[in-house]
Amino acid sequence: MSTVRVVLPGHLRTLAHVGAEVSLDVGDPPTLGGVVEAVEQAYPMLRGTIRDQATGKRWSFVRYFACNTDMSHDPPDTPLPDAIISGAEPFMVVGAMAGG
Repeated sequence: MSTVRVVLPGHLRTLAHVGAEVSLDVGDPPTLGGVVEAVEQAYPMLRGTIRDQATGKRWSFVRYFACNTDMSHDPPDTPLPDAIISGAEPFMVVGAMAGG
């Protein structure tokens, strides 16, 4: 089991009553989908806020970043970068903005 640092956007931090960063245990091998699953297990009030519960697909206005790389369109079984696994870098869930 790997412990991953996760940064959540402000509105999800408020909903989950957490600070800027949380540490979560992610299964082996640590994957993109494993991080999202760990967030939802640790903070059930966030279920349905990051991804659609019926399909498992990421919501359009949510993005995933690891080591300055957008992983938003990667499949859930994508392995996490070594810097995320080692704890050197956090995995970031970002609320995207749109409008005009």
